Amino acid sequence: MKTRVGVIGAGPAGIMAAGTAAARGLEVVLIEKNERIGKKLFITGKGRCNITNAAPIEDFFDNIITNKNFLYSSLYSFTNDDIINLLNNYGLKTKIERGNRIFPESDKSSDVIKAFTKFLNNSNVDVRLNSKVDKIIYNNGSFIVTIGDESLVFDKIIITTGGKSYPATGSTGDGHLFAKRLGHTITELKPSLIPIEINAPWISDLQGLSLRNVTLKAYNEKKLIHEEFGEMVFTHYGISGPIVLSTSNYLHKKNQKISLSLDLKPALDNDKLDNRIIRDFEKYNNKQLKNALNDLIPQRLISWIVEYSNIDPEKVVNQITKEERARLISVLKNFPMEFKGFRPIEEAIVTSGGIAVNEINPSTMESKLIPNLFFAGEIMDVDALTGGFNLQIAFSTGYLAGINV
Repeated sequence: MKTRVGVIGAGPAGIMAAGTAAARGLEVVLIEKNERIGKKLFITGKGRCNITNAAPIEDFFDNIITNKNFLYSSLYSFTNDDIINLLNNYGLKTKIERGNRIFPESDKSSDVIKAFTKFLNNSNVDVRLNSKVDKIIYNNGSFIVTIGDESLVFDKIIITTGGKSYPATGSTGDGHLFAKRLGHTITELKPSLIPIEINAPWISDLQGLSLRNVTLKAYNEKKLIHEEFGEMVFTHYGISGPIVLSTSNYLHKKNQKISLSLDLKPALDNDKLDNRIIRDFEKYNNKQLKNALNDLIPQRLISWIVEYSNIDPEKVVNQITKEERARLISVLKNFPMEFKGFRPIEEAIVTSGGIAVNEINPSTMESKLIPNLFFAGEIMDVDALTGGFNLQIAFSTGYLAGINV
C-alpha cells in the first residue's frame, strides 16, 4: 500500500513538495483553498514572476535576513539551476535581467504556472482546489485533515501555507494555527519587504514621483544601520520601491529609534556637488533659486529642498552665498524623512517570523516534535531580500520536504 501524503497549500513550496514526493511513487494530495494553484506566484515580480536569482548559490546567504544557517541543506540540495532546469523541461524559457533576477522569457507569470501544472500532472499529484482546511489532527501516527464535512487521512503531512502577507492570495496564517495546535512555537509575525510610512508635509506633493540612482539611509539614534542604492517611489503614505523594501528588513529590531534620509546625488561628494551647483548657477545666473535647480533634481522636489535649506526661494542665484550653497548641499545629500512606521503586514511581500526553525530538522524539513510532519516555505521563520531569493527558499525547502517525506 502506497504511503499517503497530504500537502497543505499549493504555493511555490507546496507545488515543489507535492511534485517531488509524487515523483517518488508516493500517493500525494495537494490541497489548496483557492480556485487555482500558485496564486501568489501570479503577482510576484510585478506579475512577471521573479522565479529565482542567477547568483552563485553561496551568494544567496548574503541576501537571507533570518536564519540563513538553517537553509544550507535545502539551498545546496535544490539550487537555482535546478529550478530553472525543471521549468525548462516543462517548456518554460527564462531570461536573466538586472540584479541577476530570472524571469520567464514571455514576461508572463501564467507561463510559470503552466509549467508547474505540467510538473504536477506528470508526477500524478491529486490536486484539490477550492478546499479550505479547517483543522489537522494527529492521532495514533496518522493525520486527519478536515475540509468542511470531509475528513482525509494521511500517513504524512507537509504544511506549506505561507505567511500572512497578501491575504487575498490565501496567505492568512492558517498554517501557523495548525502548527501551534500541533505543539510548535510561532515566532512573532512581522511584515518584511514592506513599504514605509513617513510623517512629512510633502507627502501629497510628491506622491507618484519615482527616483533612480539614489541612496536611502536608515539610522538608529544617529548610528547608520543600513544604506541601499537604487530606485524608489513616493506614495500617498510615504515611500516604496526596491531600496525601501530592502531597507525595511533591517528596521525590525526592538527599541530602535529610526530616522531616514535620502542622498539624492550619491555619485557626487560635497565638493563635486558644489562645483555642479556653481555651474548650474552660472548657467541660470539671473534666475531665482526656485527656477535654477531643474537640471539637478526633479521639479516637484525643488520647493521642499529649498525650504529645508532655509534659503529664500525668490533669491537670485548670483546672490547665493557659499554658506547657503553648503546648506543646499547638505539637504541634497541628506533629505530628511521622519519614520512613522510600516504599512500593514497584509501589504508585505513576505512575512518575517513563523515556525521556530529549531523545532525543524534542517536536513529534512521534518518536525522535531511530531514524526512525519513536515514544513516548507514562508510558513517557517526564514526570509530574504528581494530578487528571487524568497521564492528559491520556497522551492528548495519544498524539494527537501518532498524527497524526505
